[in-house]
Amino acid sequence: MEQEEAAAREGSQLMYRIERSVYDEAFVRSQLLKRKENSTTLRQRLAQQFRCSSEKAKAAVFSFLPILTWLPSYPVKQYLFSDVVSGLSTGVVQLPQGLAYAMLAAVPPVYGLYSSFYPVLLYTFFGTSRHISIGTFAVISLMIGGVAVREAPDDMFYFLPANGSNASAVLDVAARDTRRVQVAVVLTTLVGIIQFVLGLLRFGFVAIYLTEPLVRGFTTAAAVHVVVSQLKYLLGVKTPRFSGPLSAIYSIKAVLTDITSTNVTTLILGLSCLVFLYVIKDLNERFKKKLPVPIPGEIIVVIVSTGVSYGMSLSGDYKVDVVGEIPTGLLPPAVPDFSLLPRLVTDSFAVAIVGFSMGISLAKTFALKYSYSVDGNQELIALGLCNFFSSFFQTFAITCSMSRSLVQESTGGKTQIAGLLSSLVVLLVVVAIGFVFQPLPQTALAAIIMVNLLGMFKQFRDIPLLWRTSRIELAIWLVAFVASVLLGLDYGLLVALAFAILTVIYRTQSPKSGVLGHVPGTGLYCDVGDYEEAAEYEGIKIFHSNSSIYFANSDLYVNALKEKTGVNPERLQSARKAIQKQKKKANGSHNSPRKICAKYKEQSVTHEVLSINHVAEEQTNGQLGDRHSESDLEEAVFLEPLSTVHSIILDWTAANFIDSVGAKAIKQVIKEYAAVDVQVVLAGCSRSLLSELDALQFFTGIMTPEMVFPTVHDAVLRCQHSNPHLSATATNKTT
Repeated sequence: MEQEEAAAREGSQLMYRIERSVYDEAFVRSQLLKRKENSTTLRQRLAQQFRCSSEKAKAAVFSFLPILTWLPSYPVKQYLFSDVVSGLSTGVVQLPQGLAYAMLAAVPPVYGLYSSFYPVLLYTFFGTSRHISIGTFAVISLMIGGVAVREAPDDMFYFLPANGSNASAVLDVAARDTRRVQVAVVLTTLVGIIQFVLGLLRFGFVAIYLTEPLVRGFTTAAAVHVVVSQLKYLLGVKTPRFSGPLSAIYSIKAVLTDITSTNVTTLILGLSCLVFLYVIKDLNERFKKKLPVPIPGEIIVVIVSTGVSYGMSLSGDYKVDVVGEIPTGLLPPAVPDFSLLPRLVTDSFAVAIVGFSMGISLAKTFALKYSYSVDGNQELIALGLCNFFSSFFQTFAITCSMSRSLVQESTGGKTQIAGLLSSLVVLLVVVAIGFVFQPLPQTALAAIIMVNLLGMFKQFRDIPLLWRTSRIELAIWLVAFVASVLLGLDYGLLVALAFAILTVIYRTQSPKSGVLGHVPGTGLYCDVGDYEEAAEYEGIKIFHSNSSIYFANSDLYVNALKEKTGVNPERLQSARKAIQKQKKKANGSHNSPRKICAKYKEQSVTHEVLSINHVAEEQTNGQLGDRHSESDLEEAVFLEPLSTVHSIILDWTAANFIDSVGAKAIKQVIKEYAAVDVQVVLAGCSRSLLSELDALQFFTGIMTPEMVFPTVHDAVLRCQHSNPHLSATATNKTT
């Protein structure tokens, strides 16, 4: 019965049978493949690319304005109610977050509301994601705040009051905030320009250089910076805001130094908000499937704390810091102060790339979940336009927020209409009832910020997971985290990015390499060090390395080749020269015979070399055995064993490219092996790799297309055919 089942299983397997002659590259080029001739000229291709037609114009318009692709067919009955509920829910969350994240950006809270309206409105027309919530975000706000504090520190705005010479200097808060707003607005303008230009140049792929461990380590470090920056608001102490390297340490030191002046009322109110928000967040997470909409904890905290502050006069009687004046209505457009641009270029690139990477990663997550596509280049253009045009209305840089996006998605949001409605909620507050939130305590906003960072702190769980799966990615995570905490987010991002690129170079310089063997009865070749079934062919070494060959690893590739195969041409050449030298000495001696014993380290083999005169004399006397008499002179030379390998096959299946340095190194090692009668052939080269070899004029001199084979097995059969006999041992006398 078992035999019948086994036979049935064997019968159900697909069979792979083919019988053909052994191919080499010369045969492939002359008989099998003929490259297509490109009849179009460069001028014709350019003309075709830039030719305008109604179809191209329509496609360009639809690509630039994605709203035109979905709004005409918007299913009102199916989607409108869900989008309305989602938009109102998201707007209720966006309102307190806009106020809170403005504190991180070091600008007055009302500018957070502006940043929660204009960009969200514009993204509805230009964005391709249906679920992400555009607006203020903690990490980006903190990066902007660091730049604003650096360019407009408190020290620049102290002045002596005119009514007394002995009075201490007073901080001009209004002038400081005005300057910081100018810095944030100019930075946002430049961020928008960079994102828009990168989108036009189809540079949407730049986000791939911010690998996931790097982003998660970086955002975790940003969360640490955010919490540290909010400690003074939670405690109600007056400390300066620091920026640059070690700013987190300086901030903690300043808070601890002044902790004795903690405002108890502020602390109690802040802790109460923290506990309440944490409980609400936990309830929303536990019962998210049962709740029709999440409990809006943030807006509850804002309303209640504002009412308590106003009713108890916390600002006047208890010295609790509040939001302060919130102008009613929108500001007229104004041109940013472009004189600040040269000092902000580096920072703007960092903000632009981080903002885009946050947005596209979350957008792709939702697109995969709901089976639609997002265009990375169009997302760059959309974010660029949102930042650029909004900056003329006094906003700071934005991206998508994970917490708000999850609210928008979980409450049933279907399209960008939900985001549009959330922006209208913010507009209503700005135009009509913004003054209501003037008594809002800043400690409540600090509590909102801290609780919203819980998800980022959960990223510490990545460490044990990465320890088990990928130590290199763990190193990237830790470097991104430590560098960003200690050096600041701007320098930390650069260090993390440089380290991530170095890990790629390290992986190409230290690839896994080994000698392959054939698995009997199959066409498979596997590493003999990993699999018991893999067996080497006698006299043939198949070397495999899972890396391309270029200037950074060509020497390492050659060294690994010699080490893994055990065939070192320099040592074999030295052994041959030593034997030839002894032969010359022996042939030059006419008086007495000399026996040269070449003794090898790994096997006992004696090669006898006799002088011509002595051989003739022994043949005349017929006494060959007398050459072993004790009077004979004997000289021993210790050498490495002569190689029994006649062929080496370089498996280039994993090689994607080769440069001129790598090609020269391979040609040189082929010459070295040829000098000791070991032929080297190539196998498994892709057509693109062969094209690169042709361009590098690789097939010249001793290297010909006949030495390149499409598969490893082709190369093995050819090497066996050209070397049917093993290395001769007839002249060796084993003892």
